[in-house]
Amino acid sequence: MPAWLVRGRACAASIIIRACRDAFSFSRPESVLMAIDLTALSPKELDTLIAEAKRRKTILKKRKPIASIRKRIVDFATAEGYTIQELFGPGATVGRATAKAAKKTARKTTAGRKVPPKYRNPANPAETWTGRGKHPRWLAAQLAKGKKLEDFLIKKK
Repeated sequence: MPAWLVRGRACAASIIIRACRDAFSFSRPESVLMAIDLTALSPKELDTLIAEAKRRKTILKKRKPIASIRKRIVDFATAEGYTIQELFGPGATVGRATAKAAKKTARKTTAGRKVPPKYRNPANPAETWTGRGKHPRWLAAQLAKGKKLEDFLIKKK
């Protein structure tokens, strides 16, 4: 297939995609980036790309900083008697949340730490279970016989 025909199809496809995007006003999330091969574009396509980039830049310049918008939302919710967690769920945060911060708060649980046992085998007091993970064999056998888990609780003094 001749190169000019392939190039013609690519140009036609890009024009159709642009027309559809403009007609239906599709918006792409800002996190999605597209790699553009600038060497394959014609001068007219480069001019169009530059014009679109300039339009996007002016739109972004007109927007207010995220921190100020976030503060206004929090202030409005507080004035109405709500918290951000009530409005947007327990995972919502007031400040900028990152994956690192989420991991740090998740690690503050008892995961990976030693905890005192909650259950004890009355037949052999040396056998205990913290209540984490799979039931130990001695407990599984007793539960299968019809006893309740509460029967093995260690009573606090």
